[in-house]
Amino acid sequence: MPDKRNFEEAKRKVIGIDRQRFGIGTLSEKTVHAILKNYYEPDEDRQEIPIENYIADIYADGEIIEIQTRQFDKMRGKLGAFLPLYPVTIVYPIPRETRIIWIDEETGELSGKRKSPVKGNPYVVFPELYKIKMYLKDPNLRLRLVLMDVEEYKLLSSRPKSKRRKATKYDRIPTELIREFEIDCPQDYMQFVPPELEGAFTSREFAATAHISLSLAQMVLNILYHVETVTRTGKKGNMYLYEINE
Repeated sequence: MPDKRNFEEAKRKVIGIDRQRFGIGTLSEKTVHAILKNYYEPDEDRQEIPIENYIADIYADGEIIEIQTRQFDKMRGKLGAFLPLYPVTIVYPIPRETRIIWIDEETGELSGKRKSPVKGNPYVVFPELYKIKMYLKDPNLRLRLVLMDVEEYKLLSSRPKSKRRKATKYDRIPTELIREFEIDCPQDYMQFVPPELEGAFTSREFAATAHISLSLAQMVLNILYHVETVTRTGKKGNMYLYEINE
């Protein structure tokens, strides 16, 4: 269960109670990353620790925690150095609901909040996991997916020639911690297999049951097959048939 009290404390530490007083995006690191780092380890003496020619986000009690918001491929060097020596937990934040706020670059004025139609779910991590597929079976690797609601601030600027307005992502502020999904061993990947699936199924059937796109379902099943959560039993047309590996 997430510790929402500690999460609120981490938010206060990073952005203050009145975030407008401190400004948005003024920190040396993005706000989501900073808040999660302080949520999982409030002691700053255990943050940003040099290990094996790299900097670990958190090193405490013989374990490493890395907060990674995207681009898992950039972690390969770290994982290759850390995993033979220490247990490593990768924390990956996932926006469940996003409310978008625009900042006028000229006036600093903030728009009202608009709810994004896009909703996040744990399956979105799988394209990132594909980038570190070679490490997923390592007994020292753990994953923690953090589902949260966020406010996303976008900077609204105008181009000098055309005067057309253009929005660019500026920063994201977590508002509420919803749930944490933990993967400590290959068996934990079973939580991503919809319980309605029985017998042999295709990626198309997986997609329909999990309510995700076919391309994402194919990526998920690629990883589930790699970690031996599912097995391939044949083909139906040009699609593999999968079954849960008992």
